Amino acid sequence: MKRRIAVFTGNRAEYGLQYPILKALSDEPSIDCRLIVSGAHLDPHFGKSLEEIKNDGFSDLIEVKIDLVQDDLVSTARAIGTGILAISDVLAKIKPDLFIVYADRFESFAAIISSTQMNIPTAHIEGGDITEGGALDDSVRHAMTKLAHLHFTTNEQASQRVRAMGEEGWRVHTVGFPAIDLIQAGNYADEKEVVKKYGLSKHRPIVLFTQHSVTTEFQSAGEQVLPALRALDILASEDYQIIITYPNNDAGGKEIINKIETYNFINKKNIQIHRSLGRANYHGILNLARIEGYKVACVGNSSSGIKETPAFRCPTVNIGSRQSGRLRAENVLDADYSESGLIEQIKRCFEDELFLKSCLNTSNPYGTGDAGKKIVSVIKNLILDKKLLQKKMTLKDF
Repeated sequence: MKRRIAVFTGNRAEYGLQYPILKALSDEPSIDCRLIVSGAHLDPHFGKSLEEIKNDGFSDLIEVKIDLVQDDLVSTARAIGTGILAISDVLAKIKPDLFIVYADRFESFAAIISSTQMNIPTAHIEGGDITEGGALDDSVRHAMTKLAHLHFTTNEQASQRVRAMGEEGWRVHTVGFPAIDLIQAGNYADEKEVVKKYGLSKHRPIVLFTQHSVTTEFQSAGEQVLPALRALDILASEDYQIIITYPNNDAGGKEIINKIETYNFINKKNIQIHRSLGRANYHGILNLARIEGYKVACVGNSSSGIKETPAFRCPTVNIGSRQSGRLRAENVLDADYSESGLIEQIKRCFEDELFLKSCLNTSNPYGTGDAGKKIVSVIKNLILDKKLLQKKMTLKDF
């Protein structure tokens, strides 16, 4: 009898990271994989990435709508509550043998509360990471770790933190960062595709920009993105090619979108705005950094700028505090919210020969590209019994 595995996805970035896992699960004859799609995937304001999932070949999707009524933390808390109700109903119907959730999103938080309170064995991916820069990610991620029965981490430091939280060692598996699987396999749009689709020139710098809100400072999200927009406008006047993508649906995200949409860019011919590029195109643009003649920089405060760009040897400018504390490679520069500081750091990505050399020689701290296979191997051989559900705290008797 096939083992039924349910996987939850709530936004475009997290789905892209889970794709290698979903593919490995779907290719395994002994597993019946069910995909629950929710959150921003179903929200047209954030690109409605449901179509990307369908285009990747995943059918028979289970859609769960989680309403984020307004752009504030009260609405986020309410969305978690409605998400628990809706996801619980779905899990009661499909009765999975194991449920998989990812990282630190509020939608995933709702999902893991549902599954663990229903005594469904639950695996958490990307626990033990650190982001200390004012987002709620750390609190949610570590809470999810304590709820989960099984842990798949992206690096050994993260595994050590999970064990330090009192989790039993046999529950913790260091598998690497799933997105590296796709990059190693070349599973992204090729040079000709992205150059044609986005009208890119080989002879001018390319800046790929995404800035999310810092959740504990969401009221300032609009003001925080303005210096970056002014900097990008100036660079566009100097013939830089600017690609701006929308943020995710955290509190403050809609205010960032409003600033992007209403900003009066002087050099519109060099600036393009997209709700979502999709995983394949996003990675395809980053990959141009590895092709002779192209110059590309990733700019913003997305975790992809920290965790995915090393595999492409792509220079990155990380803005503000959102990714503070996260394990990083040598290809990352930091910038504050000042227009002049951003311009200086972005230009370093194209002009600083010493920094560019360090980008080319950087090592990737997030694995070698076999996370999906490792996760499926563990799941196939996992004993689903009382021991898995009844967690023990290893830190005691002080």
